[in-house]
Amino acid sequence: MRKREAYLEHLGNVPMFSACPKRELQLLARAAEEIRIEPGTEIIHEGDRGHEFFVIAEGKAQVTRNGVEVATLGPGAFFGELALLDRTTRDATVTALTPMEVILLGQREFSAVLAEAPSMTHKLMVGMARRLHELDSKA
Repeated sequence: MRKREAYLEHLGNVPMFSACPKRELQLLARAAEEIRIEPGTEIIHEGDRGHEFFVIAEGKAQVTRNGVEVATLGPGAFFGELALLDRTTRDATVTALTPMEVILLGQREFSAVLAEAPSMTHKLMVGMARRLHELDSKA
């Protein structure tokens, strides 16, 4: 039960989901799965088509673009959220540095949640707009 609450907190901290109430976050959490990842595992690869979103519950990962490290991610960090909306190519490679536990949400499962709770669509757009404003302010 405590772990599920942590998942809800992690999901609620994702800008795309930040406008969603707890009930909708619970739908997302139920649609997601928890997976363990061993150190050295390439979780996503730059240039591959994506269809999954990840939130790090435990562990650390390295993000590289064109072979150059651009970030290190830890618990609460997330990546791949745009793959839920569009199966475009990944713009970075993410590799596990330590043993990891991640929350994985696939595009198909995400679409099923939106079908079950269509009011969530507007809230997701609000969350994405917040994320764009955040990125614009850093540029």
